[in-house]
Amino acid sequence: MPDSCRPPSLVIFDLGGTTIRDRGEVPAAFAGALESSGLTVDSGAIAAWRGASKREVLSRLVADQRPALADTEREALLALTYRHFCTVLTERLSRAEDLAFPDARVVFERLHAAGIRVALNTGFDRAIVDVILSVAGWPEGLVDAVVCGDEVPAGRPAPFMIFGAMERTGVADVGRVAVVGDTRLDLEAGANAGVAFRIGVLTGAHDRATLERAPYTHLLESVGVVPDLWV
Repeated sequence: MPDSCRPPSLVIFDLGGTTIRDRGEVPAAFAGALESSGLTVDSGAIAAWRGASKREVLSRLVADQRPALADTEREALLALTYRHFCTVLTERLSRAEDLAFPDARVVFERLHAAGIRVALNTGFDRAIVDVILSVAGWPEGLVDAVVCGDEVPAGRPAPFMIFGAMERTGVADVGRVAVVGDTRLDLEAGANAGVAFRIGVLTGAHDRATLERAPYTHLLESVGVVPDLWV
């Protein structure tokens, strides 16, 4: 476990279940999209891949359930299914009230006051993230960078979103980076990136037992206590 007295230069937070509330919008959108395409809804598979790129999850599910399709047909079915997912999720999020955890803004401000940069990364595509950020109501400049699932070669557990956040905030040393998320894939991505702090929070998709099987350094009740590790 890293020396918790030595603060990081950058803390990278997940969105859904970590800094914004997870009220089941994503599983519901997955289920609706799969049903609309005549595919089987496997809640266990969806739960296991929480935190991953949403497009990659649907691609995997389409390939598993329609292995006989030609590549072009499979891509067309994936595109149709993903469009439905985005439409349903965007509509649900646009109507959401009290979407952001109140502690999140306070946390970002505390870290900034201590000279620590703040970034967001997420398995959502940029168009959905823009909706989330508009509904969250956070002021301009509250975070230093936002990296989305459609802006990297592969989503979690690949480390590319973490590296993207480091590049955009000018942080070169993974030993001075912390990752905060509510899923095992958040923590696995942190381990694959080699960051010093891999912090799981218990406000989202995965429970303590699941996160304890992931490569964590800290497990916390919520994002609200993250700054207490260093500030």
